[in-house]
Amino acid sequence: MKIYRYPTKDTWKDLVKRPVLEQKEISGLITEIFIEVEKKGDEALIEFNKKFDKAETRSIKVSDAEIQEAENQIQDELKQAIQQAKENISIFHASQKQEIQKIETTKGVVCWRENRAVESVGIYIPGGTAPLFSTVLMLAVPANLAGCKEIILCTPPDKNGNVNPAILYAAKLCGVSKIFKTGGAQAVAAMTFGTESIPSVNKIFGPGNQFVVAAKEYAQRYGVAIDMPAGPSEVLVIADEKAVPDFCAADLLSQAEHGSDSQVVFITTDFKVFEETIKAVGQQVRDLPRNEFAGQALENSSFILVDSLEEALEFSNLYAPEHLILAIDNFEKYIPEVQNAGSVFLGNYSCESAGDYASGTNHTLPTNAYAKNYSGVSLDSFVKKITFQHLSKEGLQNLGKTIELMAEAEGLFAHKNAVSIRLK
Repeated sequence: MKIYRYPTKDTWKDLVKRPVLEQKEISGLITEIFIEVEKKGDEALIEFNKKFDKAETRSIKVSDAEIQEAENQIQDELKQAIQQAKENISIFHASQKQEIQKIETTKGVVCWRENRAVESVGIYIPGGTAPLFSTVLMLAVPANLAGCKEIILCTPPDKNGNVNPAILYAAKLCGVSKIFKTGGAQAVAAMTFGTESIPSVNKIFGPGNQFVVAAKEYAQRYGVAIDMPAGPSEVLVIADEKAVPDFCAADLLSQAEHGSDSQVVFITTDFKVFEETIKAVGQQVRDLPRNEFAGQALENSSFILVDSLEEALEFSNLYAPEHLILAIDNFEKYIPEVQNAGSVFLGNYSCESAGDYASGTNHTLPTNAYAKNYSGVSLDSFVKKITFQHLSKEGLQNLGKTIELMAEAEGLFAHKNAVSIRLK
């Protein structure tokens, strides 16, 4: 881990940099994968399963029998936990629905906006060392609430060619239409072009490593929308003298264990909390089953001591973290100071894991400083907003002169005539 005591602001630009792979290396591989998938379809996906995931798969599509068998493998206690999480996520996202509001901007001119669901969406769910079935809930629940007609899911298989049972159970519970055994950039390519088995979609959702992120960005060249460039996970914790070092350490490690490319940042104004949190991280990481991943992530992570909470928040806004934890006493006072963050957790008992699983908020969030200009996934992510307007004869008479003058000033006389011909 990297330790900084009272770093000067002229060094912050370097401190907020994330570790990245060589972009030229990534983009070249993504292009090759997209070409192969477009040309060979399912055959390419089966070959990539073997190459990247060491998995033998005869069929890309998950069968109904596999889904049923997965349900039988899940313990009732876990099923109940998944169901409770689904309920909370549903409640929170359903609250985001808005009534249609018709606004009369001028007498006789009525404008309004209506939502239409994105008809087909693709959900990417990371598998491998950490099969994120919780992400199924975060994406499929709002997709269903929005009214998406087709929800397909792609996730990498294990070495035996199977998908994690909890992913399959959550997918069935949340109304996913079809599930496919393919991961990485090749899954994004399949959802972009379509294959013999996998339909092409209008929008692709889901987190992943830097290759998945690059593939999603590449997919936009072919007219497919994406939720955001969500990449490796990250958390920034701000702590004062009232923070609990063991809690802070646990939150930092909860993100570090995602993978070696995850990043965690700890900032505090209190020297004792600073020292004790660093010590607690070292103690707790040894007991984690995924301590190798967490340890590698910690090598690129920062522990920073600053003079004030205002300075800590200024640094945080520059960093723009995916997850921000305010482990401080008077957090209400500082909420207005938060400008750039994906999701914020307030106080000593709001662990980031709550948002990851079951509090109700969405955990698909912008990383890599994209919180400066992107929001996390919400119900709005799955809809298009279409504007409508109706002008009565009186309305056009009231507004017509304004339109004519503006059109003529722009030299667009056909625009002017569309009004004039009606006024005559």
